[in-house]
Amino acid sequence: MKEKISITSIASISPLGSNLDEIWKAYQNNQHYFSFENINEAKTWVAPLATSAQEMVASLRGSDSKYKKLDNSVLFAMVASRMAFEQSGWSNTSDFGINMGSSRGATKLFEEYHSEFLNTGISSTLSSPTTTLGNISSWVSHDLGAKGPDISHSITCSTGLHSVLNGVAWLNSGMSSRFLVGASEAPLTNFTIAQMKALKIYAKAPTFNSNSVVDKATVIERGQNYPCQALNFEKEYNSMILGEAASVACLETGIVDNALAVIEGVGFATEILKHNTSISANAVCFQKSMKKALNGLNPAEVDAIVMHAPGTIKGDSSEYNAIKEVFGDDMPQLTTNKWKIGHTFATSGMLNLELAILMLQNNEMVSIPYLNQKTHEKDLKKVLVNAVGFGGNAVSILVSKKE
Repeated sequence: MKEKISITSIASISPLGSNLDEIWKAYQNNQHYFSFENINEAKTWVAPLATSAQEMVASLRGSDSKYKKLDNSVLFAMVASRMAFEQSGWSNTSDFGINMGSSRGATKLFEEYHSEFLNTGISSTLSSPTTTLGNISSWVSHDLGAKGPDISHSITCSTGLHSVLNGVAWLNSGMSSRFLVGASEAPLTNFTIAQMKALKIYAKAPTFNSNSVVDKATVIERGQNYPCQALNFEKEYNSMILGEAASVACLETGIVDNALAVIEGVGFATEILKHNTSISANAVCFQKSMKKALNGLNPAEVDAIVMHAPGTIKGDSSEYNAIKEVFGDDMPQLTTNKWKIGHTFATSGMLNLELAILMLQNNEMVSIPYLNQKTHEKDLKKVLVNAVGFGGNAVSILVSKKE
């Protein structure tokens, strides 16, 4: 990086809530935010938006006739972007760029339009324009009146942090001085859930008796007081659960007065594919991305890592092995939020960044309740944030407290 970058605001809607106070309060309890939905005629763990966030999305959808035909992924992004923009202090300018991404895009609309086509042989007029990935950033740009570049992309689960990379690159190039970056995901649909279950990585729901009452013995047996067992290296089953969310951050060149945190380093790497979901046992991609983000910094100066840790056996262990390779005896404190809110695909890295910022601001580590974790007494000053997508496409962002 040529110059440090300030994060002047970050906003999200997720299972945890719709404002930073509500979200931080949710991180203070040991509850998870999963519930059951009947998807494809099976009880399935999911993490839907919090009620406050759902109300904001519903209000936006009803505020303009044009919004009624938009996918949830677009509306989620617009809600989060409005909040981030309002908090950033950019109200007097339209000179900023936008990079919004999504792993799956308009999943709900695409499934509905495709089903309609299979049943009738005819495609609806709006089926194409409302399902293109560019919809997300374009509508955000339209809504905020931005005059800078408008970029969309999809790099599976590291999409959100790739948005941050792109924003940093534009700012460091001098082609822009402000960039709004983020991701949106609305994956709680029949086909998306079925895809994850087909990969054998989705958390199994406990059995129910004939009266639709949960079998408590099964819950206890599988440790499903916390159905997603992210970073539990003794688990014998995959436990990934999907959640929905959007998260957006505003970036500015240099260290500005209203910075929430400062981006000190960025790293990225991709592994050679052995199969479509491959990642090596020691996550070489993460080793490279973390080393790039550190950029010569003494690893002992990193106080914590917010891990990708999706709750799968291989995904959790490979990232942990990579961290051991890079940090050795200087292991930072480790955490993840997927035990609490599940995997939000593209948005997951942005929610990791949000958690890192909240921990820095409150000088408090958020631990995982079912693990025997020892917290350090030293202040939190630097936190590393990780994300990786199918095929070993890793990103690491080093953020620090503004001094």
